[in-house]
Amino acid sequence: MAGTSPPRISQLQRREPPQQKIGLVHRDTLLKRLSAARGVILVCGPAGSGKSVLVRSWVHAEGLGPRTAWVSVERGERDPQRFWLAVVAALADVVGRDELVARVSPSPAFSGEAVVARLRSNLASLEESLLLVIDDLHELDSADATVWLERFLAPVPPMLRVVLCTRTDPQLRLHRLRLTGELTEIRAPDLRFTVKETRELLVRSGVKLADASVGDLHERTEGWAAGLRLAAISLAGHPDPERFVTEFSGSERTVAGYLLAEVLERQPGEVRELLLRTSVLDRVSGALADYLMGGSGAERTLQELEDANAFVTSLDVGRSWFRYHQLFADLLQLELRRVSPATVGTLHRAAAHWFEENGYPVDAVRHAQAARDWSHAARALADSYVDLTLRGQVAAVRNLLQAFPADAAADDAELALAVGTVRLLDGMLDESATYADLARRLGGSVPEERRPRFDVLLALLTLLVARWRGDLDTVLAAIGSLEAALAALPPEERASSEGVRAVGLLNLGVAELWSARVGDAQRDLEQALGLARRAGLPWLEITCLGHLGIAGPWTGVPLAVGLQRSEEALRIAEAHGWAEQTTIVSALATGAMALLWLGRFAEAAQWLERARRVLQPAGQPGTEFLVHHAEGLLSLVQHRFDVGLAAFRAAEGIQALLAGEHALLSELRGRVLQAQIGMGETAAARVALDGMVPDDRDRPEVRMAAAALALAEDDPETALALLAAVVDGAVRCLHPEWTRIEALLFFAVAHDRLGDARAAQSSLERALELAEPEGVILPFALAPIGGLLERHPRHRTSHATLLSEIRDVRAGSAPQQRGDLDPNVADLSDAELRVVRYLPSNLTVPEIAAELFVSNNTVRTHLRHVYAKLDAHSRADAVMRARELRVLAPSHRLR
Repeated sequence: MAGTSPPRISQLQRREPPQQKIGLVHRDTLLKRLSAARGVILVCGPAGSGKSVLVRSWVHAEGLGPRTAWVSVERGERDPQRFWLAVVAALADVVGRDELVARVSPSPAFSGEAVVARLRSNLASLEESLLLVIDDLHELDSADATVWLERFLAPVPPMLRVVLCTRTDPQLRLHRLRLTGELTEIRAPDLRFTVKETRELLVRSGVKLADASVGDLHERTEGWAAGLRLAAISLAGHPDPERFVTEFSGSERTVAGYLLAEVLERQPGEVRELLLRTSVLDRVSGALADYLMGGSGAERTLQELEDANAFVTSLDVGRSWFRYHQLFADLLQLELRRVSPATVGTLHRAAAHWFEENGYPVDAVRHAQAARDWSHAARALADSYVDLTLRGQVAAVRNLLQAFPADAAADDAELALAVGTVRLLDGMLDESATYADLARRLGGSVPEERRPRFDVLLALLTLLVARWRGDLDTVLAAIGSLEAALAALPPEERASSEGVRAVGLLNLGVAELWSARVGDAQRDLEQALGLARRAGLPWLEITCLGHLGIAGPWTGVPLAVGLQRSEEALRIAEAHGWAEQTTIVSALATGAMALLWLGRFAEAAQWLERARRVLQPAGQPGTEFLVHHAEGLLSLVQHRFDVGLAAFRAAEGIQALLAGEHALLSELRGRVLQAQIGMGETAAARVALDGMVPDDRDRPEVRMAAAALALAEDDPETALALLAAVVDGAVRCLHPEWTRIEALLFFAVAHDRLGDARAAQSSLERALELAEPEGVILPFALAPIGGLLERHPRHRTSHATLLSEIRDVRAGSAPQQRGDLDPNVADLSDAELRVVRYLPSNLTVPEIAAELFVSNNTVRTHLRHVYAKLDAHSRADAVMRARELRVLAPSHRLR
C-alpha cells in the first residue's frame, strides 16, 4: 500500500479554478466541444499548449465555478493516498453534503478501492451536475492511484463530468468509454492556435502587426499557445515588432527559459544528449540517431518522447521518422552550441555521410554544406542532380546550388554542369551554354574515376542546349557523343542510366519535331516514353506525352488520340503536385492545338490561359512558339485579328532564337497574312507576300493566304490558280489532309464568286468528307464560307450532322465530343463507309446511288453489309450505331 505522509491539501485542491484572465482568446470551437461533452473529457497536449487555460475559460464562460472541483497534481506525485484525499476534499467542498461526499482523514489503513467505491455510489444520487477537473495528471506517478482512477471513471456517475488535463496519455484503459461515446478527446492538433486566433491574441495584448508578420509568427510557433503568449508579452513593448517577429526563435530568452525548465531539464541525461546531438537535423530516424549517438534504441526513445508530447512529432505512419517543434529545435541547437560547440560540424559531417549512404542526396548535400565541407557537398550534388531533376526536384537542386559560395562553380567542372543545367531549366539559355563551355574547359581536372560520368553529363548538357536552340545538327552530333559516353560507363553504372538515355531521346525527338522530321520524332519520343516509364520517371513522361500530343496527329494518328496524350500528361502532373510547373507547357500547348482543330474553342482558350500562366519566357522556344501560334489561331476564329497578329508576331520573335526553321513557320507566315487581311490591311499583306522568296511563296500555307488575299482583292481566278496544286496534293506540307480541307474551302469560295454553284458545292462536300472522320472543324471557322454553308443542301449531303455542327460552332456553340473509336469500324469497307455517311440525310436509295455514281443494287448490297456489321435492323438503328462508333458525328440537337 502507498505511503502515509500527511496530504498537502492546501497545494493540491482548490474549490474553484483561478479566475479567468482578461485578454485571453475566446476559442469558440473548443468551448462548444467541451459544453457538448458528457462523461470524461481528455485534454492532452504538450507543455504550454493551453490545456488549463482552455478549461478555466470554459468554466468561467459557462458559469460552472461553484460546481467545479479542481485538483492540481503536484510535480512527481507518488502518494496515492494524498492524491485521493485531495480529490475527495475538492468534491466535498463543492457538494457541501457529508452524506454524499464525506471527507476522509489520512490513515495507515487507507483503502483507495473503498474510497472510490463509496464515491461512485454516493455521487450516483447527485441531482445537480458536478464537474471534476484533474489538472497536470501526467505528474501522477502512482500505479495504485491510477488503477483507482480508472475504476472511478468506468463509467462516471450520470451527473458528473470529469476533465483530465495532461501532457501525456494517461495509463488508463479508456477504450470502453471511447466506444460508448462517453469520452471526448481534445489533443495537441486541436489546441494549436489558428492564424485567426493568433491575430486575436495579439490584438487583445495591444500588439499591432501586419498580416504577413502574424502569419510568420504563427508559422514559427506552429500555433503553440505558450510560444505565442510569450511572444505577445515581448512584442507589447518592443520598438520594432516586425523585426522581432523576423528574429523570433526558440533561443529567445523567455521561450528558451520555458522550454528548458518544462521540457529539456525534465528528461534523463541520455535523452537530453540524444535531443542535443540530433538537433542539427531537420528530421531524424532511429537509425540516424543511433549513428550519431554511437548506440542503439533511439527509435523507441523518440516514440516515447512523442507519446509524452515532448515537442517531438512523427512524420510517417510507421513512426520511424520524426521532427522537433521549430522553437524546441531552436532551443536545442542553442544549447548544443553552448555546451559543445566543437561537435556541431562533426555531427553535420556524420549526418551527410549517413544520408548519402542511405539514398537521401538532398539531405546529404545540405549537411555537407552546413559543415562547410564544400568538396563533399559538390561531389554529392554532382552525383545526384540529374536524378533529382528527372524526378521533378529542380527547386531543390536550385536551392542547393545557391547555398554554395558564389564562385564555387568557377573552378569545379562537375558543379559547373549542375549550374548550367539549372540555368537552362530556368530559361537562361546563354548562361547555360557558358557553364557548359566552362565545364568543358575544366574537364581535365576531373578525377579519373569520375571522368566517365562527367563525360555523360557534359554530352547531355550539350544536347539540351542545342535542342533549346533548335540546332538539329548539333543535337544529332551530341546524341552520338552521349551514346558513346554511356557505353563507356562501368557496367554497374550503365544499368542505371535509362533515365539519361530517355532524356537524350526525348530531346532528340523534340528537335526533330520542331524541324518537321515528324516520323523520326514520333519514333524517338515513343522510345523515350517507354524508357521513362521503365525507369519510373513521371517528370519525363509528361514532356514525352506532351510532344507526342502533336507529333501523333502530324504522322496520321487521330486527333483524339493526340489529345488523350496531352490529357494523360496533365493527369500525371496533377497526381505528383506539378500542375503549376513549366513541365506541363508542352502538354497544354499541344492539347490546345488539338482542341482548336476539333472546334472546342472555349476549352482551347482555357488550356492556353493555363499555359500562359506557367510559361517561362525563352524557357523552351519551340514550345513557346507553339503557344503563341495557337493563341493567334484562336484569335482569328474570334475575329480578333489585331490580337491574332500580335500573337503571330510574338511567335516570329521566338523563331529568331532558333537555329533552324520551326515546323510551323510556313503556316505562321500564312496566318500573319490572314490576320492582316482580316484587319483590312490588304496593302500591307500584299507587300509582305511580294517580299517573300519564291520558295516561301510556293508553300501551301502561304498559297492559301495568297488566295485569301486574291479573294479580298476580288480576283477569284488567281485564287483558283494558287489553290489548284494544294487541292490536288501536288505540294508537300506538314499535314496534307488538314491543309487540303482549308484549301478546298477557299476553292469553294472562289468558285462561288465566279458563279459556279455546282463546283462550289462539290468543293465544300469534299472538304466535309475529309473532315468527317475526325470531326475537324477549325478550317470551317477560319474560311469565309458562311453563305456557302447556309446554302449547302442538307438533303443532298452525306455529312448533314457535321454540317449542322459546323454551323453551330460558327454561331458560338461548342461541338459535341465524340467517344472512343470502336475497333469494329475497321470492318466497314471504304464503299460501305461512303454509304453510311448518306444515311442521316433524306436521300432515297436511288438518290444515294446517283450521288455515288453506282447502281441501286450496289447501294442495297452495301446497306445489307452495313446493317449486319453494325448489328442494326433499320436505317435509324444504323445511324445511331454509326454515331456511337464515331463513324458519324453525334447528333447535336433536334432541328
